[in-house]
Amino acid sequence: MKNKIREIVEEEEHINYTKRMGIKWTTDLKPFKTNWVKDYLTTAPYIILVFKQMYSFKDDGTKRIHYYNEMSVSLASGILLAAIHYAGLVALTSTPLNCGPALRALLGRPTSEKLTLLLPVGYPASDATVPDLTRKPLQEILVEI
Repeated sequence: MKNKIREIVEEEEHINYTKRMGIKWTTDLKPFKTNWVKDYLTTAPYIILVFKQMYSFKDDGTKRIHYYNEMSVSLASGILLAAIHYAGLVALTSTPLNCGPALRALLGRPTSEKLTLLLPVGYPASDATVPDLTRKPLQEILVEI
């Protein structure tokens, strides 16, 4: 299953990197040393695919819209990531563009669901690195009233 997921993701990511994203986007990604090859999808012991459920159906067959599904899934994913790290594991947050429908079909998920996040989970590789990113200073984002 991980091999199938990787094939789907890499096929779409190759298109993303070579056609969809453009020069600026791919240039901005260079510090992360990323490309369409996603070997971590088959080396990580687990892959969690997070789907948001946009709607369901009532007993009478009409659609029940799920409001705030994006916010709910985002909050739940943050809690999940904190739990993964608390357990001594690592996860790579990934949102591969345009592969959601193929992954949904592969996993037999309904069309009412949309892929939000793909999380390879496991122990870090011995040569793993983390980009040295600087965060905005607190005074730039905090408004006191």
